[in-house]
Amino acid sequence: MHLHPVSISLSSYGATLVRQRGQAAFADLLAQAGARYIELREELFATQEYLHLRPAIARHGLECVYSSPLELWQADQPHHAAQLQDTLARARGCGAKWLKVSLGYFHPGCDLAALAHTLKDQPVRLLVENDQTVQGGKIDALQQFLSQARDQGVPVGMTFDIGNWQWQGQSALEAAQRLGTFVEYLHCKTVARDARGKLVAVPPSIGDLLAWQSLLDWFPEGLVRAIEYPLQGDDLLALTRSEVLKLAQLNTVQLEVAHG
Repeated sequence: MHLHPVSISLSSYGATLVRQRGQAAFADLLAQAGARYIELREELFATQEYLHLRPAIARHGLECVYSSPLELWQADQPHHAAQLQDTLARARGCGAKWLKVSLGYFHPGCDLAALAHTLKDQPVRLLVENDQTVQGGKIDALQQFLSQARDQGVPVGMTFDIGNWQWQGQSALEAAQRLGTFVEYLHCKTVARDARGKLVAVPPSIGDLLAWQSLLDWFPEGLVRAIEYPLQGDDLLALTRSEVLKLAQLNTVQLEVAHG
């Protein structure tokens, strides 16, 4: 049976635990659970923790994704965020394959030529994710940016977050149909309302998994799919291994049998 590559966003283990243990401490767990990628979370770093992560990641044979809350485009500004250079440097220092950021306030006057210059010869590929904001969570804005970037030869791709579309009332299926050719990394999470009526990420049901599987028809083959929903329990290794297997099996005939 062919298994697809799976990544784990360390935010899945909860901010408190990740800050207590440090992000390097999770590399062994992810490797044992069968994950191929570790997604580091910049917002969960202890002071300059990123300086010491690359050896731990490499030692366990993992590939790295670097996630930053940076918005690529700032409000009413034609140039990309000034912090992009430093963020790329941190991602590069961690040995990251991808740097994931949010779109921000993209508009037709944004200077894509300057962005192309910043990204030229970068070993880290920039991915823009649909986030939960009005400015960065709408299909139209992302399609406009990604299409213009492709037309102008800007080396940038997309992280498609299945659950985030709900924050702005957008259809994940429509987004997949319109943006699928740009997608290089897939964030998987189910979204539900908690007791207070707030949207939160939750683990997937079999119905969710089958819905995710149908979305994959619109994306390139071999897409890395990432867990970004709660992984919390007494036996984190067993839980993580089980969830990794579920995502690794997406787009295989065994999925419905194995989890039905």
